[in-house]
Amino acid sequence: MSVLEVTNLNKKFRSDFYKKPTHILKDVSFQIQEGRFVGFIGPNGAGKSTTIKCLLEFIFPDTGEIKLFGAPLSLDQRARIGYLPERPFFQEFLTGTEFLKLHWDLGGMPREKFAAKVKDIFELVKLTHAKDKKLKAYSKGMLQRIGIAQALICEPDFLILDEPMSGLDPDGRILVKQILRELKKKNMTVLMSSHLLEDVEELCDDLLIIHSGRIEHSGTVNDFKVNYTTLEEAYTHFKLDWDRLQS
Repeated sequence: MSVLEVTNLNKKFRSDFYKKPTHILKDVSFQIQEGRFVGFIGPNGAGKSTTIKCLLEFIFPDTGEIKLFGAPLSLDQRARIGYLPERPFFQEFLTGTEFLKLHWDLGGMPREKFAAKVKDIFELVKLTHAKDKKLKAYSKGMLQRIGIAQALICEPDFLILDEPMSGLDPDGRILVKQILRELKKKNMTVLMSSHLLEDVEELCDDLLIIHSGRIEHSGTVNDFKVNYTTLEEAYTHFKLDWDRLQS
């Protein structure tokens, strides 16, 4: 079953009234199937963040169509998406439990089910010991994990993670990867934007590569690296070939 269908997205931005608009997304099209863990990679400025913002309706494409579970995006459809931004904001005066209760209430979830759900979420993200600590006392890795908990608390059907391991130390990365492996075991459908090719190769089933606003690969990780030992090696050769063709 197709969870997400993106068809011919185009988006232009004008940085100055007197300048020609910059074409950021150029006929971006791809699909994500249910239960697949998808890596979304490409250089800075390639269009990853713009694509994600269109998926969440933070901005709107100039042309194109986005369908979630076969239906056009709407408020009800967006409620089925969990999202962790690259630079999440945390109300540091709240405890971990209070922070998740805030998002539970914002999601319109039944109050009587919160206690059982939050217990399971804290166990998943390995923060049970810190559930009553204020977020200002959390480390960077703990904040990233409570961010993942926030994205999961309202039981989404589709999860978008934007650079979930950015800035983490080795211990933090290990813990976050453990959480993502658990989600994969549960057949959660995930789109993960990342610059860390090693993590994409380890965690992801499928791969989207965007370059200069165009999708240049949409398929399995194994198909992309079929002639190479690692994803990093395959991507390096792809980038060299792409640059050569554009020169």
